[in-house]
Amino acid sequence: MEFGIFVQGYVPASRRRDDPRAEHHALMEETEYVIQADKSGFKYAWASEHHFLDEYSHLSANDVFLGYLAHATDRIHLGSGIFNPLPQVNHPVKVAEKAAMLDHLSRGRFEFGTGRGAGSHEILGFLPGITDMDRTKEIWEETIAEFPRMWLREEYPGFEGKHWSLPPRKVLPKPYGPAHPPMWYAAGSPSSYAMAARKGLGVLGFSVQKVADMEWVVDSYKTAIAGAEPVGSYVNDNVMVTSTAVCAETHAKAVEIAASGGLHYLQSLLFRYHDTFPRPEGIPRWPELLPEYTEEVIELLIAEELMICGDPDEVFRQCKRWEQAGADQLSFGLPVGVPYEDTMRTIRLIGEHVIPKIDTDPVHRTTRMRRAG
Repeated sequence: MEFGIFVQGYVPASRRRDDPRAEHHALMEETEYVIQADKSGFKYAWASEHHFLDEYSHLSANDVFLGYLAHATDRIHLGSGIFNPLPQVNHPVKVAEKAAMLDHLSRGRFEFGTGRGAGSHEILGFLPGITDMDRTKEIWEETIAEFPRMWLREEYPGFEGKHWSLPPRKVLPKPYGPAHPPMWYAAGSPSSYAMAARKGLGVLGFSVQKVADMEWVVDSYKTAIAGAEPVGSYVNDNVMVTSTAVCAETHAKAVEIAASGGLHYLQSLLFRYHDTFPRPEGIPRWPELLPEYTEEVIELLIAEELMICGDPDEVFRQCKRWEQAGADQLSFGLPVGVPYEDTMRTIRLIGEHVIPKIDTDPVHRTTRMRRAG
């Protein structure tokens, strides 16, 4: 199993009350998390694209963010988690151009993740008046197969679809090196895993909450991908899942950090904006918040395998559970309201004590697939 981190520009109101430049500081800190993850042996860093999601995510221009990191890092793969290719949000040709440019700037380290937006608040900003959020699936499906054609054909023959069109044109630049960047899809519901598999796409599994949920979802993906008809030039047989992680020198310190990190607020914001996600029982409707997480709640979340938290040995065992469940990549959601120094400590400790014991292959899985394809 490989490892990554996920950043999204989390700027809660509580931070803004204490720091008039909180937004700037949060975004710059997240670049430092990625740079440290690069030094610590993580293989992937994923950056969100969200719009209008106050507090929850201020990282909207992730192409700019990743362009900076392409120069500031050496080996970590940099992923769009996601680029939104709906033509009402970003014209598909512009998305193809940005992805290929990032592929050059990173010398083949770019990972092309796409998706359809976070929920009604974001989607309706670009598609006002629609009543069925599933309509975006039709638009995305019309678009996704066109990217490899834009990248790999000397002249793109053009496209005439229901939602967008383009006359024949040369789409430039072409990607760096062989084939094209690995293609991924952000799955917001379990049914999306099999759909992505049939298209030969890797999955960015933001909807999986705990290890027990992972096992049957991975099974459905791995079954479907055996018969994939890839939209790209190769199959990216790959499931990434995300989890909150706090690692400290002792169990008690890790739990203390997690309990003081305001995790309940981030979780409340998640369900405020991601209203297309399955809503677990007991999650209140915004503006009502989940209760603050006490140390007892953190211990319960650890026991239920809903978060990774503890000393390095504990975190290693918790990560092994995800590997045993079939995850190809475990990506840690950072930051989660935890102070900068504690987040950096988590990255360093996992890089020193956990990753070398689990990820023993120096070659990225997606690099191998791309070369073979």
